[in-house]
Amino acid sequence: MGVLSQIEPLLMRVQKPAQYIGGEMGSVVKDASKVDVRFAFCFPDTYEIGMSHLGMKILYSLINARDNYWCERVFAPDEDFEALMRAHQIPLYALESLTPVRTFDLVGFTLQYELSYTTVLNMLDLAGIPLHADQRGDSLAVPLVFAGGPCVCNPEPLAPFFDFFILGEGEEVNLEVMDLYLLMKQKGASRAEFLRAAAQIPGIYVPSLYEVTYHEDGTVAAITPKGDAPQTVQKRVVDDMDQVFYPETFVVPYMEIVHDRAVEEVLRGCIRGCRFCQAGFLYRPFREKSPETIERQCRSLCDSTGYQELSFSSLSTSDHSRLEETLQRLMPYFEENRINLTLPSLRVDNFSRELMERIQGVRKSSLTFAPEAGTQRLRDVINKNVTEEEIFRTAALAFSGGFSNVKLYFMMGLPTETMEDVAGIATLAERLIDLFYETAGHPKGKQVQISISCATFVPKPCTPFVFEPQVAQDELLARQQHLIDCISSRNRKKIKVSWHAYEISLLEAVLARGDRRLSRVIEHAWQLGCKFDSWSEHFHYARWAQAFEETGLSPAFYAQRTRPYTEIFPWEHLDYLVDKDFLIRENQLAHTAVTTPHCRQKCAGCGVNRRIGRACF
Repeated sequence: MGVLSQIEPLLMRVQKPAQYIGGEMGSVVKDASKVDVRFAFCFPDTYEIGMSHLGMKILYSLINARDNYWCERVFAPDEDFEALMRAHQIPLYALESLTPVRTFDLVGFTLQYELSYTTVLNMLDLAGIPLHADQRGDSLAVPLVFAGGPCVCNPEPLAPFFDFFILGEGEEVNLEVMDLYLLMKQKGASRAEFLRAAAQIPGIYVPSLYEVTYHEDGTVAAITPKGDAPQTVQKRVVDDMDQVFYPETFVVPYMEIVHDRAVEEVLRGCIRGCRFCQAGFLYRPFREKSPETIERQCRSLCDSTGYQELSFSSLSTSDHSRLEETLQRLMPYFEENRINLTLPSLRVDNFSRELMERIQGVRKSSLTFAPEAGTQRLRDVINKNVTEEEIFRTAALAFSGGFSNVKLYFMMGLPTETMEDVAGIATLAERLIDLFYETAGHPKGKQVQISISCATFVPKPCTPFVFEPQVAQDELLARQQHLIDCISSRNRKKIKVSWHAYEISLLEAVLARGDRRLSRVIEHAWQLGCKFDSWSEHFHYARWAQAFEETGLSPAFYAQRTRPYTEIFPWEHLDYLVDKDFLIRENQLAHTAVTTPHCRQKCAGCGVNRRIGRACF
């Protein structure tokens, strides 16, 4: 039974009521009586964030292409509507049918960011689903709760709350799970029987089938599978990007969302091997779509949705080997239909005037690049493989093409970073200012503006820097102040510096490298009122600090200690195809500031090609 009659009188009392009613163009509504398996796809953030997520768009259309399966969307209600829902006893519901999430067969979350974990618990509570997997009984009458996404490379802090996790890419394995569920449901199987069977599907991790023990110092001693559960679970990989499912249309929202445009995924993976970048290792191997496939899918999306802006999605768009050919195929269609194309994820070492001229959506106001470090030595440490000459060449191209604003992304607290490296950020920015006025064709009558954003380095699983400690707060504050002091007074108005709150990065590091014991902290923080932690206006570190203290766990243990190469990580039984020995070699090279060529130049031996049984290119 739907909740429309309950929510309708409340909608005028909340901000952005359109996010709670469904019915958008492109949404899929089916007859529930003719559906065998119902799947609630939950995004642990607000509608305007979740509706921008490409993964949800892909799996939503993929599942709904099967007549007997129905995928519906669920988002976290904002605080004003949640208060009304709780006051009027309205459970969390899905947008297509407006029926409670607890009535579904499968409830799946996408875990994109560690700071969404308390929101996951809040959504389960609002749905009326027991938080702990072992409290849901042994019947399939209570929904099975699972998750996928990049954070599943280490799902251990959330292990007690989930029945299972999906590792890697979901286009094939999600349907396999739903097929198994239908079969087991028809047989009248128990929850335990389903989970034991699901654990045999490649890419499915059932945490209750693994026992974790610890040393006296708090590190993991062993991870032992129970029964016939596999020793390790290997992530799923889609082999052919030209053959894999991609939607012909998107759900078009009534209200503005963060990325309100059509999106075409042009490649997966990354050839670069930046040592801090988790995504660059998680999504290996590198695969790209052909220009023909990209053109066909772009035309379909724009024709069916009416969007007049399209963005290419990838980790490094300019690394597509046939990008210029792709653009040449698309531009006549875009020009005829007045569609703007945006090209994010560009690198300074292969940026060209031709690419710059394709970027229509930015209206020649700003370009964004990520040097990541202020000196060449530190860029070599992190394997950025970008030189200062390439940075200046790209900036000169931008200035001569009419751009006057440049946004630069850096990280602070990187391994081996010194005050000299911090000062190098200010030096680089000031040299760009001088370059602006020296460049022929720079915009006359405009003042150059350099925006510097400094994120705090977060050591992540599956990267060569997973062994590194996160910088302590007092040291980070000293480096931030040194950066400000290094900017000359004549350039203070031309250089804007910003950074995130340290506590947010600290918590991200803790949850990224945590173990199962952290589930107690997450649950207690939620009980203290934590949710939407990635939003600065909702983030309350004092509550998290209280949760750590009252559960007897230390953030410093997880975030601020160097991890020996021999340590067993909490996620050691989860295989993302990149060898630990390779990560160790890369970490050692980092400490000698030696770079590794990117994958097209020379195979670095990460192990992915051996695991997938073919060359990456």
